[in-house]
Amino acid sequence: MTTAATPEESLVAEALTSIDLPPGRWIGQMWVSDDPLADPGLYRACVAGFDRSGLWPVLIPHDPRFAANGEDWLTDRRRLAPAVHRVGDVDAGATLARWWDPFCCPNGTGCLRPYGATFPGLAKKSQLRVDPLAEAGNTGSILVRRAPYRLGLVPVERPADVPATLGWTGMIKSTDEVAAVSAVLRSWEDRFGATLIVLGFDELELSVAAPPRNQGRSLILAAEHRAFSLRSFSGQPGTLREYAAGLVHRRHWRFSWD
Repeated sequence: MTTAATPEESLVAEALTSIDLPPGRWIGQMWVSDDPLADPGLYRACVAGFDRSGLWPVLIPHDPRFAANGEDWLTDRRRLAPAVHRVGDVDAGATLARWWDPFCCPNGTGCLRPYGATFPGLAKKSQLRVDPLAEAGNTGSILVRRAPYRLGLVPVERPADVPATLGWTGMIKSTDEVAAVSAVLRSWEDRFGATLIVLGFDELELSVAAPPRNQGRSLILAAEHRAFSLRSFSGQPGTLREYAAGLVHRRHWRFSWD
């Protein structure tokens, strides 16, 4: 007697009809390959198949903090409750304004000029010239060539919803509002074609199809980045203006909360 496939197994089976996936298993709400990807083209293929499969691919980096003890953060660390049903009710601009911390500079708010104690609001939408999913597939395949990543597949309607769907805790040192994290990612998807491609224990990486093309727009976006992940900003030398200069035409964003 054959046991009926679970809905999760059926999702992977559907993906397997057109993509030769490596061995893997479900860990919570995410299917994860057992080993790092050997074929960089597989990530691009999974992105191309997203409309069909409903499974968004993320790259899961090797994390020596866990490997040294034979642990895996996917199974050995707690999760928050899934919160994707709440993402649509969260205002990204209001969220970033709440997260804006003016007290990081050694002397007042000088490092935040031309801004200060008040969050400046959201940057304007960039004009899309490149397909965001194609950009994500290309960037992800490049990363696979450079470092070992396991493949994760998450059933979502859009890539931004991955953290909320999983109850991801990577930002827990700053906030436990995982729905708000996904709300900000949705806003960046809509305005910059910024697409989640890497999900680590406490880090996210996005490919960006429509980055800001001048310093003015980049400066406001830099404030958004700082509100979203103060650790990412404080880990960079210089001021907000200098950080912003590095965002002009940049097609790969990285954030961490360690």
